[in-house]
Order: sequence, then structure tokens, then C-alpha cells
Amino acid sequence: MQYMLGVDIGSVSSNFVLLDQQQVVQAKVYLRTNGNPVQAIRTGYQLLNSKMPDEASISGVGVTGSGRHLADIMLGADVVKNEITAHAVAACHYAPDCQTVIEIGGQDSKIIILRDGIVYDFAMNTVCAAGTGSFLDQQAARLGIAIEKLGEESLASSRPVRIAGRCGVFAESDMIHKQQMGYPMSDILMGLCEALVRNYLNNVGKGKKIAAPVVFQGGVAANRGIRKAFEKALKLPVAVPDDHDVMGAIGAAILAGEAVAASRGTRFKGDNFILQGEFQTRSLDCQGCPNLCEVACIMRDHQVLSYWGDRCRKWETTLKPARERVVV
Repeated sequence: MQYMLGVDIGSVSSNFVLLDQQQVVQAKVYLRTNGNPVQAIRTGYQLLNSKMPDEASISGVGVTGSGRHLADIMLGADVVKNEITAHAVAACHYAPDCQTVIEIGGQDSKIIILRDGIVYDFAMNTVCAAGTGSFLDQQAARLGIAIEKLGEESLASSRPVRIAGRCGVFAESDMIHKQQMGYPMSDILMGLCEALVRNYLNNVGKGKKIAAPVVFQGGVAANRGIRKAFEKALKLPVAVPDDHDVMGAIGAAILAGEAVAASRGTRFKGDNFILQGEFQTRSLDCQGCPNLCEVACIMRDHQVLSYWGDRCRKWETTLKPARERVVV
């Protein structure tokens, strides 16, 4: 059995999937990055590897997310893609006629407009936490509610309160005020969901023509209250895939399959390289020119594997060239 490995390394979560030759998810791992992407990559790969049958093997690797370059060096990726491309590919795989992708992660959110299976437009929000999953995490913890139950409890609301959602600080203050006034918890929670949706549509979705079918992806898609709030605001049905939490990794794995089929080979480095040895990352300030680039360096057992961040590629060119892979 030949599997494609897809990896999505984000600031909050790290996601891993195995796709079979029919592009069906056979195993997946969703875990917290916890500020240590190197350990997250090793732990996630080890957990996923333990779910593979003995006779199975990995024939291609695709990586995406903010930590994709690190994952590329540690795993040996055949495809390195940005999140927009990976999520668009996964959405089209789930719903071939998809026209709008809503993706809300831990620290950012994005909208992707598709026309005939091609990315027509997109936008991202990386400025305010009020429209992301981390804000929901913070409020759930403050209210003493498990984040997994926030969406379910919000569905019991009969009359959501209006909460200022433009800013995370103001939203929290408004929620405290509503609590002090004695509003039911379910109404406050649904008001929070609707505030997040308003923030998303007024910032990320501003000026975008949101057309059906709409696919909702990312960890926040598990929150049924957010889904209901989107359907109320858009007056459109919103579909949530079964594997909504790992769609970026699925898209990376699909793209890896295409790349390997074209090149008839893989750069995958195997268990010994990934699970043995000590990986370290460090940064250095290059003084070679006025750019003063901050160069990131990753090493394994004190051997430099890669540099990135140097605009002129001065440091990168000091290393032996690796086999070509698709990088976007």
C-alpha cells in the first residue's frame, strides 16, 4: 500500500494525514504545536506512523502552513505549498463545485473565492484575534466552558445578545458586561459566535462575492454555533467536511501525489532521519549588506541542513543543492 503524507504546521495546531491511492483519508493526527514545531513534527509523524499497516509505505510528502519550510527540511517534501493553495485543493476535492472557502484557524482566518476550480480571489486576516479560534479558546477558558462544548451550548440560545466584535478587547469587555446584567449563558455564547462571524465578514470577506456552495474549514468549523451564525448572516447553506480540521494537510497530500506522479520519485527522508538525531533551530543576523536579514538555520546533530530568510540567498547557496521540489 502506497500512502501520501500531508502535513500542515501552523502556529496553534499541527495536522498530519495519510491518503491512499484513491485519495481517501486512512489516518490523521491533530495536535497542538505548543510553540515547538520541531517536536510537533516528530510527534505527529510518529503517531501517524504507528497507525500505518506494516506492509504500507509513504511514497510522497506535501507540506503547508506557516512551518512548511521547517517541515520540508525535516521530512523531505515533494511539494511545499502556501495555505491558500492547499485549502483550495482540499475544498475542491470535497466539493468539486465549491465557490467559496471559509477557513478559520487558531491565529488567522482566510477566505478563498473559487471559480471553476481555480483560485479567483482570496484574503487573510492576521491582525486581530477577535476573528480567530484563539479568541474563542480564551473566552471559553474565562467562562469555564470546554471549547468543545461552546458551540453546542450556544445552540440552546433563543435570543442572542449583541456583542461588539470589532476588537478582541472590546468583545471581552462587552461579554463581561452582559454577564453582569444577567443574560443567559447560551445567549451570550451565541452572541459571541455571531460577533466573530460579523468580524470575519466585515474584514476578511469585505468586498468579496460569497456564492454557494460554501465550504467551512479549519478547527473552528467544529463549532456548530459559528456554522449556524454564518448560515444566518449569509442566508446560504454552509457545508463542513468530516475532516474539516485537517483540510490543509489533505490538500498538501493531494498535491504531493500529483508531483510524485510527474517526477516518479520522492524526497521523503524516512523514519531514521526523522525520528533519530537531534534537531535544532537558531537565527543569525547577517551583516553582509544593509538588508541585515534575520536568517533562520536548522541543524541535525550539529550539521546544518538549511538556511532561509536571506534575500540574496547568500547563506542558502553555501549548502549542497537538494533534489528539486515544487515550492510556492
